Amino acid sequence: MKEIKKHEECHMKDTCVQYAICPMDLVQHLLSGKRKLIILWYLSYKVLRFSDIKRRLPDITQRMLTLQLRSLEEDKLIFRKVYPVIPPKVEYGLTDNGRKMIPILEMMHQFGSSYLEAGLYERAAEHQKIVEKPCQ
Repeated sequence: MKEIKKHEECHMKDTCVQYAICPMDLVQHLLSGKRKLIILWYLSYKVLRFSDIKRRLPDITQRMLTLQLRSLEEDKLIFRKVYPVIPPKVEYGLTDNGRKMIPILEMMHQFGSSYLEAGLYERAAEHQKIVEKPCQ
Protein backbone atom coordinates (compact mmCIF):
# COMPACT_ATOMS: atom_id res chain seq x y z
CA MET A 1 0.00 0.00 0.00
CA LYS A 2 1.24 3.47 -0.86
CA GLU A 3 2.52 5.47 2.06
CA ILE A 4 0.79 8.78 2.72
CA LYS A 5 3.23 11.68 2.51
CA LYS A 6 4.26 13.63 5.53
CA HIS A 7 2.93 17.14 5.50
CA GLU A 8 6.40 18.67 5.17
CA GLU A 9 6.37 17.57 1.51
CA CYS A 10 3.14 19.43 0.67
CA HIS A 11 3.35 22.82 -1.01
CA MET A 12 0.37 23.96 1.12
CA LYS A 13 2.11 23.17 4.41
CA ASP A 14 2.06 26.81 5.52
CA THR A 15 -1.75 27.03 5.38
CA CYS A 16 -2.57 23.71 7.00
CA VAL A 17 0.43 22.86 9.12
CA GLN A 18 -1.80 21.51 11.90
CA TYR A 19 -2.14 18.19 10.04
CA ALA A 20 0.41 15.42 10.39
CA ILE A 21 -0.08 14.38 6.76
CA CYS A 22 -0.85 16.16 3.51
CA PRO A 23 -4.67 16.37 3.11
CA MET A 24 -4.41 16.18 -0.68
CA ASP A 25 -2.27 13.07 -0.50
CA LEU A 26 -4.78 11.57 1.93
CA VAL A 27 -7.63 12.13 -0.55
CA GLN A 28 -5.56 10.60 -3.35
CA HIS A 29 -4.89 7.61 -1.09
CA LEU A 30 -8.59 7.22 -0.24
CA LEU A 31 -9.67 7.37 -3.89
CA SER A 32 -6.83 5.57 -5.63
CA GLY A 33 -7.65 2.09 -6.71
CA LYS A 34 -9.27 0.28 -9.55
CA ARG A 35 -12.72 1.84 -10.02
CA LYS A 36 -13.15 3.50 -6.59
CA LEU A 37 -14.24 6.80 -8.11
CA ILE A 38 -16.81 5.22 -10.39
CA ILE A 39 -18.12 3.02 -7.54
CA LEU A 40 -18.66 6.16 -5.46
CA TRP A 41 -20.31 7.82 -8.48
CA TYR A 42 -22.79 4.96 -8.89
CA LEU A 43 -23.54 4.95 -5.15
CA SER A 44 -24.05 8.72 -5.16
CA TYR A 45 -27.60 8.38 -6.42
CA LYS A 46 -28.82 5.21 -4.69
CA VAL A 47 -27.98 2.19 -2.58
CA LEU A 48 -26.91 -0.73 -4.77
CA ARG A 49 -26.48 -4.44 -4.33
CA PHE A 50 -23.17 -6.07 -5.18
CA SER A 51 -24.64 -7.54 -8.36
CA ASP A 52 -25.89 -4.08 -9.45
CA ILE A 53 -22.41 -2.62 -9.08
CA LYS A 54 -20.85 -5.59 -10.86
CA ARG A 55 -23.32 -5.23 -13.74
CA ARG A 56 -22.28 -1.59 -14.18
CA LEU A 57 -18.60 -2.61 -14.20
CA PRO A 58 -18.47 -5.71 -16.41
CA ASP A 59 -14.71 -5.50 -16.96
CA ILE A 60 -13.81 -5.73 -13.26
CA THR A 61 -13.33 -9.10 -11.60
CA GLN A 62 -15.47 -10.06 -8.65
CA ARG A 63 -12.35 -10.24 -6.49
CA MET A 64 -11.17 -6.74 -7.47
CA LEU A 65 -14.63 -5.30 -6.90
CA THR A 66 -14.76 -6.93 -3.47
CA LEU A 67 -11.34 -5.51 -2.59
CA GLN A 68 -12.30 -2.01 -3.69
CA LEU A 69 -15.60 -2.14 -1.78
CA ARG A 70 -13.82 -3.36 1.36
CA SER A 71 -11.26 -0.57 1.07
CA LEU A 72 -13.98 2.08 0.68
CA GLU A 73 -15.81 0.58 3.66
CA GLU A 74 -12.64 0.53 5.80
CA ASP A 75 -12.11 4.20 4.93
CA LYS A 76 -15.69 4.96 6.06
CA LEU A 77 -16.80 6.24 2.64
CA ILE A 78 -19.40 3.51 2.09
CA PHE A 79 -21.44 1.20 4.28
CA ARG A 80 -22.24 -2.45 3.76
CA LYS A 81 -25.56 -3.85 4.95
CA VAL A 82 -26.04 -7.61 5.05
CA TYR A 83 -29.56 -9.01 5.25
CA PRO A 84 -30.00 -12.36 7.06
CA VAL A 85 -31.61 -14.16 4.13
CA ILE A 86 -30.66 -17.01 1.85
CA PRO A 87 -29.22 -16.37 -0.63
CA PRO A 88 -27.34 -13.53 1.07
CA LYS A 89 -28.42 -10.00 0.19
CA VAL A 90 -25.78 -7.29 0.57
CA GLU A 91 -26.31 -3.61 -0.15
CA TYR A 92 -23.80 -0.78 -0.39
CA GLY A 93 -24.36 2.94 0.02
CA LEU A 94 -22.56 6.13 0.90
CA THR A 95 -21.87 7.09 4.50
CA ASP A 96 -22.15 10.71 5.62
CA ASN A 97 -18.47 11.12 4.75
CA GLY A 98 -19.03 9.46 1.40
CA ARG A 99 -21.90 11.84 0.62
CA LYS A 100 -19.49 14.73 1.13
CA MET A 101 -17.74 13.43 -2.01
CA ILE A 102 -20.82 13.97 -4.22
CA PRO A 103 -20.08 17.63 -5.09
CA ILE A 104 -16.50 16.66 -5.99
CA LEU A 105 -17.72 13.78 -8.17
CA GLU A 106 -20.27 16.05 -9.86
CA MET A 107 -17.55 18.62 -10.57
CA MET A 108 -15.36 15.89 -12.04
CA HIS A 109 -18.26 14.82 -14.28
CA GLN A 110 -18.82 18.40 -15.40
CA PHE A 111 -15.13 18.82 -16.14
CA GLY A 112 -15.09 15.61 -18.19
CA SER A 113 -18.16 16.71 -20.13
CA SER A 114 -16.74 20.14 -20.94
CA TYR A 115 -13.38 18.61 -21.86
CA LEU A 116 -15.09 16.28 -24.34
CA GLU A 117 -17.35 19.02 -25.70
CA ALA A 118 -14.34 21.27 -26.31
CA GLY A 119 -12.72 18.52 -28.37
CA LEU A 120 -9.69 18.41 -26.11
CA TYR A 121 -9.64 14.64 -25.80
CA GLU A 122 -7.49 13.71 -28.79
CA ARG A 123 -6.72 10.13 -27.84
CA ALA A 124 -10.18 8.80 -28.70
CA ALA A 125 -8.83 6.13 -31.05
CA GLU A 126 -6.61 4.57 -28.40
CA HIS A 127 -9.24 4.92 -25.67
CA GLN A 128 -12.33 4.01 -27.67
CA LYS A 129 -13.86 2.08 -24.74
CA ILE A 130 -13.90 5.22 -22.58
CA VAL A 131 -15.44 7.40 -25.28
CA GLU A 132 -18.12 4.91 -26.30
CA LYS A 133 -19.12 3.84 -22.82
CA PRO A 134 -22.35 5.65 -21.91
CA CYS A 135 -22.86 7.14 -18.47
CA GLN A 136 -24.76 4.72 -16.26
